[in-house]
Amino acid sequence: MRNLRSTVAAAAILALAVTSCASEKATGGAAPSAAGGDGVTTGPGVTADTITVGVMTDMTGPYASFGKTLTQAQQLYFEQLNAAGGVCGRKVELVVRDHGYDPQKAVTAYTEIAPKSAAIAHFIGSPMVMALKSRIETDKLLTIPMAWSTNLLGARAVQVTGTTYDIDMINGVDFLVKEKGLAAGDKIGHLYFEGDYGESALNGSVYAAKKLGLTVVEQKIKPTDQDMSAQVAAFKAAGVKAVLVSVGPRQAASLVGVALAKGMDVPFLGSNSAYSPQLLATPAAPALLKDFYVATGGAPISAPLPAMRKLVSEYQAKYPGEALDSGVSAGYPAAAIVGEALKKACEAKDLTREGILTAHRARGTWDGGYGTTMDFSLIDRPATRATYIVKPDKEAVGGAVIYKEAAVSGLAEEYPVPVG
Repeated sequence: MRNLRSTVAAAAILALAVTSCASEKATGGAAPSAAGGDGVTTGPGVTADTITVGVMTDMTGPYASFGKTLTQAQQLYFEQLNAAGGVCGRKVELVVRDHGYDPQKAVTAYTEIAPKSAAIAHFIGSPMVMALKSRIETDKLLTIPMAWSTNLLGARAVQVTGTTYDIDMINGVDFLVKEKGLAAGDKIGHLYFEGDYGESALNGSVYAAKKLGLTVVEQKIKPTDQDMSAQVAAFKAAGVKAVLVSVGPRQAASLVGVALAKGMDVPFLGSNSAYSPQLLATPAAPALLKDFYVATGGAPISAPLPAMRKLVSEYQAKYPGEALDSGVSAGYPAAAIVGEALKKACEAKDLTREGILTAHRARGTWDGGYGTTMDFSLIDRPATRATYIVKPDKEAVGGAVIYKEAAVSGLAEEYPVPVG
């Protein structure tokens, strides 16, 4: 009987240990505890003297230039935050991992850094974030995706900033009709990546086209495709009056360059991920400068805002000679969103993941001075529906200027955004 009791007790202890391990694996760390004797309850990624924040970026894939400036802008923000005393007397440390725009590499990197992170300040790529969305939600790990697919909505831990791709395309098509002469009966082309990014953008263009009496001519490509000659030929044969562009900067450059060479004189309107100022140093520059526009929920780095001007000055001082692009204007505010959530959680003396999420989602209005007012209490809707129309400009800081201030079209206002 004694042996049986010992066996049962051992089995119970083992079961408890297995349950504990499973729980820690799901949440990315140990149970909440008090660290440092300051009365602050802490969770994964928080010790008595440090708060670790993860970065899941692209340094070697199609968004390498964007990933570099994003990361540098966030390093700048957290260095400044630490110089000002940190959060709750703790220094914030960044852990950076490059997934190269590869979902499997992203899964591996997340598995490594999630258990030791209190939040993720940026995560590039809809396919990568979608591969981990359910885990991020289970882990309650506040994550700022640098991706704007509607599939990312609906998760409390995933904060999509600004607009979504479909909203931008709806506002963009409205812009083309009102200011570029498109009319009912016309055809518009849409070049888009397969997957969440492109398909989310396509949902918007198809919705707007149906409402405005237009026809969408689709051309779907893979992120590895480089030469857009066949797509230009298809658009030209169809007689499109404008082309929407929801791909990467390399594909956008090929598209507009080939189109100009083939005598295709139409306006192009890109999603926010389709343009990079580095393209102005390529043979595609004349076409981009002529009639290319970008629909985006975020103001460009050249925006005449005090916060943007301050950011430009500080970034150039920290990284002299480095490119200024949308990675800077997107990355720094995203870091500030995380930083302010940490500060609010500190005030509540709750630096657990739940405490950080609660602090973040309690903010109904936020813009930080960067030109985009967002509502973070919205989990199943975009943080805003207002889209800027931006135009490439060789002389502007960051290679782009505001062509049309942020606005919400009637179509975007009434659009039922799909979630998840």
